Amino acid sequence: MKFLLKSSFVFFLLPVLISQAASYVTGISAGDYHSFIIKSDGSAWGTGFNFEGQLGDGTIYTITNRFEKIINSGVTSVAAGSSQTLFIKCDGSLWDIGTNNLPQQMLDSGVKSISSGGASFFIKDDSSLWGFITTPSVLVSNGVAAIDEGYQHGVFVKSDGSLWAYGWNLYGQLGDGTINDAPQPEMIISNNVVAAAAGYFHTLFLKSDGSLWAVGDNYYGQLGDGTNDRTNKPEQVVSGGVVAIAAGRAHSMFIKSDGSLWVMGDNSHGQLGNGTYDDTNRPIEIVSSGVIAISGGVFHSLFLKADGSLWAMGEDYWGQIGDGFPDSVATPEQIYPQPQPVLEMSALSQSALQLTANCGFGGDYCLLTSTNLAQPLGEWTPVLTNSVVTRGTNNFSTVLTNNFNSDGPQFFILQSQ
Repeated sequence: MKFLLKSSFVFFLLPVLISQAASYVTGISAGDYHSFIIKSDGSAWGTGFNFEGQLGDGTIYTITNRFEKIINSGVTSVAAGSSQTLFIKCDGSLWDIGTNNLPQQMLDSGVKSISSGGASFFIKDDSSLWGFITTPSVLVSNGVAAIDEGYQHGVFVKSDGSLWAYGWNLYGQLGDGTINDAPQPEMIISNNVVAAAAGYFHTLFLKSDGSLWAVGDNYYGQLGDGTNDRTNKPEQVVSGGVVAIAAGRAHSMFIKSDGSLWVMGDNSHGQLGNGTYDDTNRPIEIVSSGVIAISGGVFHSLFLKADGSLWAMGEDYWGQIGDGFPDSVATPEQIYPQPQPVLEMSALSQSALQLTANCGFGGDYCLLTSTNLAQPLGEWTPVLTNSVVTRGTNNFSTVLTNNFNSDGPQFFILQSQ
């Protein structure tokens, strides 16, 4: 809080009030050009390009540049793909958002894991793997523990630690030593695999000893081996300490046991978050601690910290980061809880107050006033609403003239709408 004392008037300038409950983010998923998050109250929120209705807000071919609530409660898992979004509710029911524009229940129970990329898949409680275009069909009858779907290939891990892959293989992304497509799943590694991640044309997998392995296209350095040469046989990139992995279109991310976040590959839109737009073919650390979850889209990345805060970097032209600005950011930006503006003010006279605010979020900001701090916010008087649409150059700014009440202190609140 900042205070200004001028003559007999006292003006209190309060920080921005954001209409957010005391909740935090528990789940994240970056689709191609949209993103979804889950909050601690079980609500699901989406932002970005809605060309196939994948945001589920009832519209189609629209852009939303701020996270909006789509599901009120009960969501435990979400997977944002190319033109589709899947989510699981706490009763094990599977829901689909896509060309139907609104959430539609696919199964009423029994689903424990989901993945959505160029196609969508799910794992049931009996560890069977299913896929669907219009109706669900079983692909593997048992033993599947985790799955990730890329552009036109997919990978899954079985409970015995074996790694399996299927689909398109032009860049060697299946890791079977060939460039031949595999219409049916084939075993790539026989044991010790605990997680796998599929990019557009590359694949990552994590072994039980914490080592990171990569295979496939490497044009942007997304394999992280120090070269830009593709390979059709898995190679070790990090010898140990890795606990989580994620693959974007042509960039890769991983978390180490100390909570640090590491990235490599395509950085054309700042999706690596290292402050540049330069690609890198070796892993570089961008966050030193506190990261617990990661997800990569085509040109953007999301990560979640242990305090429940959501962070993002990369392209936001389609609103997929959700900060309200149609641009790119090359360093990690906190999205939720929404950062407060940096407020500045100066008294021009007893009858005028100049207010400026450096707003890190796009959108509409409204200045409210009251002479009674205990008055409900909904009863405060709106003074001015400004729309912040360009980062750093079109921030909230106003001069209040003859707006002061001489009977006592006057209070001002800048609120995000």
